[in-house]
Amino acid sequence: MTALLLVPGFFGLLIGSFLNVVVYRVPNGGSIVSPPSACPGCASRIAWYDNIPVVSWLALRGRCRSCGNPISARYPLVELGTAVLFALVAVVFGPPLLTATTPQAAIAAALVLVAFLYLVAITVALALIDLDAHVLPNAIVLPSYLVAAALLGVAGALAGDGGALIRAGISMAALVVAYLVMALAVPGGMGLGDVKLAGVLGIYLGFVGWGALAVGALAAFVLGGLYGCALILARRAKRTSGIPFGPWMLVGAWVGIVFGNSISAGYLALFGFSGAGLS
Repeated sequence: MTALLLVPGFFGLLIGSFLNVVVYRVPNGGSIVSPPSACPGCASRIAWYDNIPVVSWLALRGRCRSCGNPISARYPLVELGTAVLFALVAVVFGPPLLTATTPQAAIAAALVLVAFLYLVAITVALALIDLDAHVLPNAIVLPSYLVAAALLGVAGALAGDGGALIRAGISMAALVVAYLVMALAVPGGMGLGDVKLAGVLGIYLGFVGWGALAVGALAAFVLGGLYGCALILARRAKRTSGIPFGPWMLVGAWVGIVFGNSISAGYLALFGFSGAGLS
């Protein structure tokens, strides 16, 4: 179990460092491959030993080695936060990999784990980009359909879980249609980026279960609504202000993925119904 935390956590640090580049460059149409990382103040190329996640920022005391220009604390926070999220997701989706009794089951469990770690990565990137630039880039969202379909599709096939694949397909279509209707019904209230992201989240939610889909879809609006109300009460926004919804779609989806089936089963049990068919 220790390895299940440390190994994904370590990779989370590395991925978090890469996500800082993604968040900074993708909204501006820049390449995530070149040029190499450089200080925005003096344009000095950042040496590899000054680019070690978290450690380098602490060693440099949050400043460029060449010019002393401040380096935002968000960089190490993104790296550390991604590491923590990777470790937590490994705790949720890793045990089937440790208990697999056949190579086929192990491969299926590994693919599921990788799929949800990928979802963590795009969650961090898309949430920050949407908060910064109010956009959900196609360069991240659209390839995520292929990644999710490939990883979860092969995992479901290897595990013989056709039901999960059917749920994923139906959920993807349902959320795309629902968000598209809302976008067309209230122009300006819902962007097409949200519509595209809804399909990706639908794949993951449906793969986990119907309860996950129901809770995840609802949680996005509850959390987004509470955030909007808080901004209005704090006089930092008006009723007509545009608020990025992508972050709340992503957070809501994770609520559904981790807790959705249990919440739905508990809710149905209050009315005497069984939640056995939710997953």
